[in-house]
Amino acid sequence: MMAAQILIVDDEPHIRRLLEAAVSRGGYRTLAATCAREAIHLADTHAPDGALVDLGLPDRDGIELVARFARRGMAVIVVSARDATAEKIAALDLGAADYVVKPFDTDELLARLRAALRSKSAETGQSGEVAFGDVVINFDTRLIHRQGQEVRLAPKEYALLELLARNAGRVVTHAQLLKTVWGPAHEADVEYLRVAVRAIRKKLEADPTKPQLIRNEPGVGYRLMLT
Repeated sequence: MMAAQILIVDDEPHIRRLLEAAVSRGGYRTLAATCAREAIHLADTHAPDGALVDLGLPDRDGIELVARFARRGMAVIVVSARDATAEKIAALDLGAADYVVKPFDTDELLARLRAALRSKSAETGQSGEVAFGDVVINFDTRLIHRQGQEVRLAPKEYALLELLARNAGRVVTHAQLLKTVWGPAHEADVEYLRVAVRAIRKKLEADPTKPQLIRNEPGVGYRLMLT
């Protein structure tokens, strides 16, 4: 099987070279662009599997590429010096799989890239069973087992866990979770989310005070961890 191809979009030469080296070390093929126009051309002609996108591009805001590439089915990770929570939420809501702030650790970036690609490949019509550590979720029967024992979740708890599981490894924003599980009228009711996550952790985590399955991204959302 041919290795996944990753489009790297950054106008800073040293960052671009660092990203190319890291992605190649991870076993992926690379394409590189210095501006949005070049990135769009490469995406159109090569159809890469994923993209690492800087937001501060010389010809347009990289956030436009996030939406464009996500619609194409690419696994998009923003790699940017912008660290404002609002920027992160905007990118994730537009379809980014993750958001990494510069400066970054290349090993962590590769781990997030692997997770984003796995999540994207599993997104379409996922059915059957998936396992996260000692937790097994069956999407067909809507049954959950931990260490072989069935775990009963309330309907909203199951819907929340299923949404996170179908986006495993990716950050799902508070607004996305609330809108999907509770409806558009509750997009701002973050306390609903906190209560449900606490309940799920009590039932599925070995130590709910040190969660390993569902991780909080402060001010942004939640991520179900791939193991």
